Amino acid sequence: MELRHLRAFVAVAEEKHFGRAADRLHMAQPPLSQQIRRLESELGVELLHRTTRKVELAPAGEVFLERARALLQDAEQAKEDAQRAARGEVGKLAVGFTGSATYALLPALAAALRQQLPGVELDLRGELLTPAQVQGLTEHTLDLALLRPPVKRRDLTIEVVVTEPLVAVLPQHHRLAERTEVPVEELKTEPFVAYPSHFRSVLHDAVEQTCAAHGFKPNVALEVAETATLVSFVAAGIGVSLVPLSVTRFAVVGAVYRPLAGDPTRVELALAYRHDDASPVLARALEIVRHALTTTGV
Repeated sequence: MELRHLRAFVAVAEEKHFGRAADRLHMAQPPLSQQIRRLESELGVELLHRTTRKVELAPAGEVFLERARALLQDAEQAKEDAQRAARGEVGKLAVGFTGSATYALLPALAAALRQQLPGVELDLRGELLTPAQVQGLTEHTLDLALLRPPVKRRDLTIEVVVTEPLVAVLPQHHRLAERTEVPVEELKTEPFVAYPSHFRSVLHDAVEQTCAAHGFKPNVALEVAETATLVSFVAAGIGVSLVPLSVTRFAVVGAVYRPLAGDPTRVELALAYRHDDASPVLARALEIVRHALTTTGV
């Protein structure tokens, strides 16, 4: 059963006239009559009663008209769905965010993706360390990640989008909280709330390298994986820490952020995705995220 035969039948049934139906379909009347006869032959029933003056639906035609309209509507919807899928407007997308970028970027990027891809089912996961995101990408549980390089995987594309300095986060009543800038060496005797070492946190290494460049190894009082928890523990007076500038978007009562004196260490934020992923949804999401990142002010 061909769609063109269904369209021909519906046009004749609705116009009740072969000539008008042929005009509606932009075709000659003889081929239209042939299509109707072929459809009746295929079904083994008479769909139309024809006279020299008019065309009327046979009982079988009345039933078949309703089904034919539904089939044509389903076919048109299937066509539209396929075209939307090819444009990356429908499907699923799982996005991971490193903890230190969750609060600065996730709300803005989630809003942009939901607004521009309303037909895409989004799975947004915050507070993920870089190793967990790399694992998610390689295991196909994530499609896109915002993580901290370096990442040494040949199967992943790493696209640096932001470079930002480390800043100090201090308890509100800390002796250095009144400073406009904090010299890193002034933190030598302070207890640190640090990102975990055993998960190979990129920020853990960046903080250690910063301290080493100023002649000391941080005295780690506590290790935590989640940035929100880290800042909360600092606010509670457990220690101090160094975090990327974007974390300053996360306000916690009792914690203050201060720039580091001199030329502070800078860390990168990158988009990561499988470079053999040809998903149209991913391609559209990358366009949206790249554009949104230019307006976040990170």
